[in-house]
Formats: sequence, C-alpha cells, structure tokens
Amino acid sequence: MKQALVIIDVQNDYFPEGKFALVNTESTLKNVLKLQQYFRLKQLPIYYIQHTKSDPNANFFVKGSNGAEIHSSLLPIKDLREYIIEKNFPNSFYQTNLQQKLQQESIEQLVLCGMMIHMCVDSTTRYACELGYQPILIHNACTTRDLEFNDQILSAQMVHSGFMSALTGFASVISADAFIQMK
Repeated sequence: MKQALVIIDVQNDYFPEGKFALVNTESTLKNVLKLQQYFRLKQLPIYYIQHTKSDPNANFFVKGSNGAEIHSSLLPIKDLREYIIEKNFPNSFYQTNLQQKLQQESIEQLVLCGMMIHMCVDSTTRYACELGYQPILIHNACTTRDLEFNDQILSAQMVHSGFMSALTGFASVISADAFIQMK
C-alpha cells in the first residue's frame, strides 16, 4: 500500500516564542522529524500543511509572517517529493489541492501527525478516513493545549488523550517508534 506522510501545521506560532504556543512542542517535533527522516529514506512523498490567515489582525498564522512559516527544522527538500499545501480551514482537504496531489501520486494510505490535535489534526484525520485513506495517526507526533469548557480547565494531556481515544474509530493510533518498527 503506497503511503504518504502528512505533517499538519508544525508552524512557528505554535512554539514557545510564537503567538499561540502549544504544550510539548519540542518532543512532538522530535517525533515528527523521525517520521520525516523515515519517509525520506523510503523516498515516499511528504505533504507539509501550512495554515494561513489573510486577516492581518488574526491572532496567529498571519499570512507572510514568521509565525505562519513551517518550523525551520522541517523545511521540504525541493528535489524530493515534498510539497507544501496551504490551507485556510482546519480540514487539510477543504479548499486545497491535497486530494489532487495524493491522487497524482497514487497514494492509498496516509500517515498523519502535527498540531493542534483538537482542531486541524482531528478534522483532517476524520476526513482522510471518509475518503478511504486508512489513516495511521502518530499520537506522540501530535500536540495541543489546555482548553476550557463549562468553567473547567482541561489539561492538554486530557485533551490529547480524549481526542486520540475518539480518533481510534477513524485511524490506527500508534507511536512514531511503533510505526517505524512495523516496517
């Protein structure tokens, strides 16, 4: 089954110096880099999803800003099959050419990782399943942040665990090392 890696929104604004910092970004990035290295060694395509906002007053990911840029340690290599897909909505497929690019490469299965699990990773994973891509979601290559609901703070770990648990109905959810060892 021909696979591709989809790295969702690993962008500067989500890191500690950014405008919308998430938790555990450095450990998440380490696992994303493991996956990137694996896919490069196997010469399989990698899709870097970049969320941008055209409103110059947006709270983060303002188009053209440093915060909206993909983290510098992840930048695609031009001569490999690595692509940047810009999006404006949580679902990486919605109003983008991701589906078209995947079809051009005859991709049958997606390996997904990235940031924020409760928004863009969640919506992309669910839609990838609905499209028949049999997604594999790498839980330790994803992160989120604390959320508030009904005057209660839910820790990022609770949010992460809750979403990963829910997404087992849409994807195989495993660690980066387990995925790499499967091969």
